[in-house]
Amino acid sequence: MFASLSLGLALLPFVVSTTIDVQVGGPNGTLVFSPTAVSANVGDQVVFHFNPKNHSVFQSSFADPCGLKDGGFASPFFPVAANSSVDTRPTYSVTVNDTSPIWVFCDQAANTPASHCGQGMVFAINCPSDDSPNSLGNFQKAALAVGASLSAAAASASATPTGDSGSPTLTAAYGGVTLPPVPSATVVTAEITLDSSSIWTTVYTSFVNSPAATPAAANGAVHTVVVGGTNKIFFDPANITANPRDQIVFQFQQKNHSVVQSSFADPCRPLNAGNASAPQGFNSGFFPVDANQTDNFPTYTITVNDTVPLWMYCAQRTPVSHCGEGMVFSVNAVDNSTRNFAAFQSVAEALNGTGAASASAPASSQTTGGALSLRVGGGAGVVMAIIAVAASLL
Repeated sequence: MFASLSLGLALLPFVVSTTIDVQVGGPNGTLVFSPTAVSANVGDQVVFHFNPKNHSVFQSSFADPCGLKDGGFASPFFPVAANSSVDTRPTYSVTVNDTSPIWVFCDQAANTPASHCGQGMVFAINCPSDDSPNSLGNFQKAALAVGASLSAAAASASATPTGDSGSPTLTAAYGGVTLPPVPSATVVTAEITLDSSSIWTTVYTSFVNSPAATPAAANGAVHTVVVGGTNKIFFDPANITANPRDQIVFQFQQKNHSVVQSSFADPCRPLNAGNASAPQGFNSGFFPVDANQTDNFPTYTITVNDTVPLWMYCAQRTPVSHCGEGMVFSVNAVDNSTRNFAAFQSVAEALNGTGAASASAPASSQTTGGALSLRVGGGAGVVMAIIAVAASLL
């Protein structure tokens, strides 16, 4: 009897479910899911771990990336303190019932320029391959388009002069594109103490809701940003928060990309292009990467010395302007201001996208920006020191 029972058990299908962990929110408050996509089998559980800031996990659809799907799951919002211990942070679990794609977003600040989804904070389970129309890259691009639309609407409203103010409408460096107003800022002098033997004084430009100028460590944290990749014309992540002394390592993947410092008003040209007497921004140059390369990707590194927002773009223009397609990047853009990442991307697309041929950039003109760079090396792994300039140059 025991033998026949054992045989019967052996013939039963042996299915083991898997638990897949996903981080909601990245280091220093970055608006990302990590990883950005997973593959799961029926019965698997995806456990979302909530990190500092206040995030949620909502199910959407590919057609409406930042809207709750009818009948879709929706977690509560989970505010998490920056100094909370990892083992006390909340989680939310989703059980996979079939192998159809599941599209997910963070609903924080929905329908505002500060929308987390509108800044690319999306995630997918069992999404199609990168070369599919319904790829993760295209899903994220659709989410960013939502954010750009929200920012453009807010910018248009805030730039309209009131009856007695007589304030002029702000426009971009060329093309007549309306810009949101410059956020208010103050210059702060602070003494920073890392340990009993490491004390230094810093003078920096502080914006409302910008991070405190406190380094995580003497050598700072390291942020890795992937530039491009197979069928990917974007930075990943596209916007980060970084403290003084932090390093940002740009890892160049497939195609031929660059990272060039620009300004909010002129996103797709080098900082102060055509004005040699003004501070010049950093420029990585191009890094062509073979389609079959899988490791040893070239890198380019900058070191952050301030909390002033920094604006960057990819200068590739063949066969189309990558910047005009929305391939831009920001550091310390204040996400609940009108000059957040989504607004910056919207200006880039309006001035240089496929529908902006009539607003082409002039050959040379003075532009404005937020930082000066000093080159200290060459080739892959170049290190740049960023020096902040006056807030009026944003």
